[in-house]
Amino acid sequence: MQRPGEVDLRALVPRTARRALLLRCPACGAGGLFERYGKLRPACPACGLVLRREQGAQTGSMYLTAAVNQVFAALVILCVFVLFDWSLAVELAVSIPLVVLFCVLFLPFSQTLWAGVEYVTDCINGEPWVAPHERPDPRRGPGPP
Repeated sequence: MQRPGEVDLRALVPRTARRALLLRCPACGAGGLFERYGKLRPACPACGLVLRREQGAQTGSMYLTAAVNQVFAALVILCVFVLFDWSLAVELAVSIPLVVLFCVLFLPFSQTLWAGVEYVTDCINGEPWVAPHERPDPRRGPGPP
């Protein structure tokens, strides 16, 4: 049984991960989190959740990007080495563009995933600025009477 004020992690974590992978706000699920490619807005335009609270708040997303990209690069190199009998020049000509393309494409996902990690940990710690909530439904009006 869940006590008042406790967070249901079985619901919060999958919902937050799904929203992050869809490049949406971890709190409300709204889109529009990026000013331009790779530039995360300071806050969600729909619910106001602060996504970059302080200098260096996205350092975790840099580590996440580096780790995932390195694993991807290793898998590409391993697959090219094991599955194909190509010269080193061909292996590099195929592997390098694949890895660079993946690095570029993964960047926004790492930023929203990291925002989701911060959101979940802040919910667990009971931070007042991150009470879990859903995006308001425009069909229901401004809210409860």
